[in-house]
Amino acid sequence: MSLVSKYRSHSCGALSDINVGETVRLSGWIHRKRDHGGLVFIDLRDNYGLTQCVMDAQNPCTQDVEDLRVESVIMVTGKVVARQPNTVNLSLLTGAIEIQVENIEVLSKAHQVPLPVNSDQEFPEETRLAYRFLDLRRSSLHQRIILRSQIIASIRQRMIAQGFLEFQTPILTSSSPEGARDYLVPSRLHPGKFYALPQAPQQFKQLLMVSGFDRYFQIAPCFRDEDARADRSPGEFYQLDFEMSFVTQEDVFEAIEPVLHGLFNEFSSKKITSLPFPQITYQDAMMLYGSDKPDLRNPLILQDVTQTFEDGIFELFMPILRQGGRVKAIRVPQGSDKPRRFYESLNDWVRHEGGGGLGYILFGTEGIKGPLAKALPSTHIDQLKDKCGVLPGDSLFFVCDSAEKVTKLAGLVRQKLAQEFELIDQNIFSFCWVVDFPFYEKNEDTGLIEFSHNPFSMPQGGLEALLTKDPLEIKAYQYDIVCNGIELSSGAIRNHLPEVMYKAFEIAGYSAQDVEKKFGGMLNAFKYGAPPHGGCAPGIDRIVMLLAEEKNIREVIAFPMTQKAEDLLMQAPNETTPDRLKELHLQLVKPLPTKTKND
Repeated sequence: MSLVSKYRSHSCGALSDINVGETVRLSGWIHRKRDHGGLVFIDLRDNYGLTQCVMDAQNPCTQDVEDLRVESVIMVTGKVVARQPNTVNLSLLTGAIEIQVENIEVLSKAHQVPLPVNSDQEFPEETRLAYRFLDLRRSSLHQRIILRSQIIASIRQRMIAQGFLEFQTPILTSSSPEGARDYLVPSRLHPGKFYALPQAPQQFKQLLMVSGFDRYFQIAPCFRDEDARADRSPGEFYQLDFEMSFVTQEDVFEAIEPVLHGLFNEFSSKKITSLPFPQITYQDAMMLYGSDKPDLRNPLILQDVTQTFEDGIFELFMPILRQGGRVKAIRVPQGSDKPRRFYESLNDWVRHEGGGGLGYILFGTEGIKGPLAKALPSTHIDQLKDKCGVLPGDSLFFVCDSAEKVTKLAGLVRQKLAQEFELIDQNIFSFCWVVDFPFYEKNEDTGLIEFSHNPFSMPQGGLEALLTKDPLEIKAYQYDIVCNGIELSSGAIRNHLPEVMYKAFEIAGYSAQDVEKKFGGMLNAFKYGAPPHGGCAPGIDRIVMLLAEEKNIREVIAFPMTQKAEDLLMQAPNETTPDRLKELHLQLVKPLPTKTKND
């Protein structure tokens, strides 16, 4: 790649001792200026690196840069010279040389910057997002965005090598029940009607399979009007969306696993789960790990020990057990040597998370201790030791709650214990598939049957299962791929049969007319011959977040929104004019002020 132009003969990261004696031209930003009494040093920075430039007090260029602030843009012409051995900077690609300045041309003067680029000083996120163009100049964030580009390029190459073709699907489309709110776009030509920005290209990629294309992918933008989380950006995100025809669930796994394994191996030196990735049923994931996104770096597992406490020997658990509650135990190897205040702090943490507390027994060298040890007879303690495989020095922690809450709470405790006892292997990317998700679930508020995952999935057992089974017992050909406790993707083998789709939606409360109105395009296509097909959609942002070893997804996105879904740089969302509203056939109705307790 040639960078030669009127502004530069080399980049600021290209020169070395082999260029000594050459006259070169560089352009970039003033990263730092230093006056060492007779010598002025400028660190010049561009996308590729940093080069030190030097001039003495007699150089007329010294006056040209005296009043320039850092981040001004200049073009420097000068001779490459070798640094003295004691001034070589091994941390720089150009650290063996410097430029003796012969001429400087100021290309753009900078104001005083509100966000120093040449510092790793922490700044409030609001400041960083409002001046994101400055924030993006800072080395760490700049390199993460470059990494993101490299990862996406690698994904494309790997998908094409697997025989996938890249297609683009519409951005303006109709609403779809993906489980989140749509972003709506009013239609000027069709008063009172709205487009929806796609939550995912779900229907279109299925239609591509019906159209006879065999393997599709795209780096797809998706839009969801939902709240931000550390691993989810509000507004929009990107995913590796792909679909395949004439495939089973196993065929999908075999296609994407080498792509992900190769990608993580390319961009990280950590260990990676060997192929094929392990598969865990949804039921086992919840039973053993308390989560459908299990972090398999964590060696702790949950044990149901309700039976030990059903005789009422421990009165504190009995009110919950009488209501159908359960008791989960977690064994921590060699976890009995912490001071008492440590275990009490865990108890307080569980209460903060909405639990009733955290019971524990310590099997230390000085005997068995802990609140439950005092309340339980030796026969019960021996039963717990046998059930959980307790060894000398271990500890047992207990979570008791309602049947609806205990699994999730125990899963949080499992992860907290692994963090506190430093049991999580930080040097591995641990992948797994979670399979056999329930097709339906019961809404706790309404008691109605709803789709639990993806309404377009094929139920296991097909139409016969829908006709003969309890809906809550039906499983689907749905799967998630999880890495280090982060869900990278949901996917499914699709329901490509109209009669199965009608019945599946009927159980979830949709009439045939509802199905035809909402999904008429795809349903009609299925009536003209549709292949069995399935796919998946790993999240690009989350993949980059993992490979960059960042906990906040906004650190791997060039222009993210705030947690309140605001773009502080471009001032979005913003108001529009009455004329524009009239053109779109819209009238604003502002919400009433929120009432206070004193109103």
